[in-house]
Amino acid sequence: MKSKTFVWLTAFALLAFLLAACAGPAAPAPTEEMVETQAPVETEAPVETEPPMEPTEAPIMSESQIQLPAVDPAVVTGDIISAGSSTVFPLAEAIAVLFENEGYTGKLTIDSIGSGAGFERFCKAGETDVSNASRAIKDEEVQNCAALNPPRTPIQFRVGTDALAVVVSNENDFVENLTSEQLALAFSTAQTWADVDPSFPAEPILRYSPGTDSGTFDYFVESIMAPANGDDADAGKAAILESQGTQFSEDDNVLVQGVEGSPYAIGYFGYAYYQENQDRLKTLSVDGVAPTAETAESNEYPLSRPLFIYSDAGIMQAKPQVADYINFFLTNVNDVILDVGYFPASGDALDQAKQAWLEAMGQ
Repeated sequence: MKSKTFVWLTAFALLAFLLAACAGPAAPAPTEEMVETQAPVETEAPVETEPPMEPTEAPIMSESQIQLPAVDPAVVTGDIISAGSSTVFPLAEAIAVLFENEGYTGKLTIDSIGSGAGFERFCKAGETDVSNASRAIKDEEVQNCAALNPPRTPIQFRVGTDALAVVVSNENDFVENLTSEQLALAFSTAQTWADVDPSFPAEPILRYSPGTDSGTFDYFVESIMAPANGDDADAGKAAILESQGTQFSEDDNVLVQGVEGSPYAIGYFGYAYYQENQDRLKTLSVDGVAPTAETAESNEYPLSRPLFIYSDAGIMQAKPQVADYINFFLTNVNDVILDVGYFPASGDALDQAKQAWLEAMGQ
């Protein structure tokens, strides 16, 4: 009996030995010292990478540092009249809604008539308190302001950044990107899409453009049409105005409807209107760059531009409600601007606007 037991134990031990030998030596459990000092094994040589981009190539949006005096809209009295850019209109409208929701009970008028027409009402007729603009004021407009009685000295307040959207119908399946030169051609002498690029269909181009009172029109002429015509703004303006079949309108909704109606249509307007209608339209890249917050602020996107409101120190001091409205605008604009479809101005640009407000109010 003992011998059988011995045989079985011996066999069992031999089997265990053979299994352990096949499995190889067990790896020791890592100790804290091993975890800290053991270097990772490199399987290939490290790949050289590009140096990080400079801030001018990929800007970091700084925060505004200047705090303006607090405004309580519920105690603001008196009416406010503003007019101008159709591009700035949705942003001004969003601020007005917020101003009224927080208690303002006066009448706040915002007329969407184009930047040029807005400056005419502000500087020539002297009828408005605030002028909304998608371009900087021109010298002749400043002179018109100075000729008023009493004279006005326009103060510029930067409120945001827009990327002009070049749009086609969702049914358009042949174009995703245009160079600046092709875009100028599409809005001037090209009669068919094939004239823009031989790979495009030989179908007539249906063009939709903001009207000549629009700052969007002025900006498009300056950025696209003038360079294609020897850097001559007058020649660039004439080229688009003389293009066959182009439909002009100060109402961006008319432009949206026109472009949506045909796969061979093309138009341009502020990015907010594209965002509102992106289920009906698609935006094109320009020179290979799509409009985004980053490309707009860095000016990498060729059709990015600043947005402004203008007023005058005399108006702001004589009508405290106007000063309060501009204060409220500058303080709250970044809370609504992305929802509207535009992009914030840099912290430095917003601080310059706030500093201009303080100086206008003698603070």
